[in-house]
Amino acid sequence: MNKVTIRLLATGVPGLDDLLGGGVPEFSFNLLAGTPGSGKTTMAHQIMFSLASPTRRAIFFTVLGEPALKMLRYQQQFPFFDPDKIDDSIRFVNLSADLLEGNFDAVLARITEEVRAFGASLVFVDSFRSVVQTARGLDDGPAGLQHFVQQLGMQMTSWLATTFLIGEYLVPEEESSPVFTVADGIIWLSQLVHRDALVRKIQVVKLRGHAQSLGMHTFRIDDQGLRIFPRAMVRQALGAPVRFKPTQRLSMGVPAIDTMLGGGLPAGYSMLVVGPSGSGKTVLATQFLEEGARIGEPGIIAAFEKSPNQLMSQRLDALVESGSAGVINTRTLDLSLDEVLHDLIDMIVKMKAKRVVIDSLSGFEMALASVFREDFRESLYRLVASLTQLGVTVLMTAETEDRYTDLRFSSYGNAFLADAILMQRYIELHGRLRRVLSVVKVRASAHSDHLHFYDIRDGDIQVGDTLENYTGILTGQPRPHERS
Repeated sequence: MNKVTIRLLATGVPGLDDLLGGGVPEFSFNLLAGTPGSGKTTMAHQIMFSLASPTRRAIFFTVLGEPALKMLRYQQQFPFFDPDKIDDSIRFVNLSADLLEGNFDAVLARITEEVRAFGASLVFVDSFRSVVQTARGLDDGPAGLQHFVQQLGMQMTSWLATTFLIGEYLVPEEESSPVFTVADGIIWLSQLVHRDALVRKIQVVKLRGHAQSLGMHTFRIDDQGLRIFPRAMVRQALGAPVRFKPTQRLSMGVPAIDTMLGGGLPAGYSMLVVGPSGSGKTVLATQFLEEGARIGEPGIIAAFEKSPNQLMSQRLDALVESGSAGVINTRTLDLSLDEVLHDLIDMIVKMKAKRVVIDSLSGFEMALASVFREDFRESLYRLVASLTQLGVTVLMTAETEDRYTDLRFSSYGNAFLADAILMQRYIELHGRLRRVLSVVKVRASAHSDHLHFYDIRDGDIQVGDTLENYTGILTGQPRPHERS
C-alpha cells in the first residue's frame, strides 16, 4: 500500500503556517473557534483571500451571524481583501432561511448544491455555533446535529474541499459538540483582559496526522490583519548557540572604557549600563553602534522609551541611512515578549546584525502588557538569552535613582542577568556635580576597579582621571608634585 502524501496549503496568515507545521492540510475538516471578538472571522477571510483563485474557488456560507454585506464592509479595510476575487473566485451564500426551517437535511443539501455548482475547493461556514444552537431546540437535537456534522464532513471530503467551520466557544473542555470529535483540526483563539491590557492568544488544539506547535502563542490584529508570533519560529531561528573564543572582544567605541573592561566587551555578552537621568547611557549606546558600523558590524537599537524622533540624533540617523543600523520602534503599548523577539530576530537575520541595544529596561517594562509585566524578570531573561544565543552582543540601559550613598545596579533586581555591568553616577565636589563611571563586573575577565571621571563633549563620552588621583583640580589647587 502506497503512503498518502498530504499537501499543505499556505494560509497567508503570518506565523500560522509555523504553528501548523507548514500549512493547513488539504481536504481537511477544521474548526476555527474562540471567544467573541477574538478574530475568527478575520482569520477565515485572510485564509480565504490568500488561497482562493480561479482554479481553487472558495464559498463562504453565513448562517445566523452577521450579514454578508455588513461583514464585507469591515473586511474590505484589510489589504488582503481583493474585490476582483468576489463572484469569480469567491462566493458568499446566506443559509439563514434554510436553517430557520429546522431541517438539517435541507441545509446539507443546500450546501452540497452550492459547492457543486460553484466548484468550490474551499468551504467556510460562519457561524457554525448557530447551527449548534438551532439543533438544541429541535426534537432530534444532539443526534440530528451529530448526523449533520458527520455527513457534512463526508460530503466535503468527497468533493475534495478543505473546510473551515467558524464558531464562538468559551473553552474547549466545556464543549461537547460533535464537531470537536469530527474535526481534523481545531484552532483556538482567545483574548485575555488583564487590568488595562488585552492580550490575544492562539492555540492549535488538534491537527490530525501532522505535527503542530504546542502551547499558547501571542497574536495581534492590526491594519494588516492577523499576525502571529509563534515560539517555534524563535527556536528555529536560534538554532545551535553561537560560540565565541574567550579572547574575542568588541570595542565600546571609547578606548578608555575598553581598557577598563580588560580589553573590550567579550563577544556574545550582555552588558548593563546603569545610571541616573542625563548620565549619558544613550550616548554610550550610540558610540557602541558607531564602532560596530566602523568595523562592518551592523547594529540594532530597540527604542522602548523614546520615540524614533526623540532617539534619532544626527549620528544615529546617519547610521540608519547608511544601512549600518536599524531602529525598532517598540513604543506600542501592550506588547508581548514574543512580538518583541520576532521583530528583533527578523531584523537581526536580515541585517546580519552583531550588536543590539535595548534602551531602556524601564521603557521595556512599561511597553509590555500588564499580564507580561508581572513576569518581567522572566521575560527579560528569555529575551537576553535568545539574543545572545544568536551570536549578538547586547547592551542594555537602565535608569536608576542616584542616592549618592546607595550603590544600586538595577531597579528591577536583574543585574544577575548581565555578563557585564558599567555604572554611571554623579558625585558632588565643591558645589558641583561630576560624572563618574566604573566597571562593576565582567564575567570570567579581569577588569578595572577604579572610579573614573568622565564628561560628554561633542556628543562623545570622554573618560578622565581616576578619583584616587583627584586633588582638588576644580578649585585650581596644584597636584602634590607641583607644590613648592
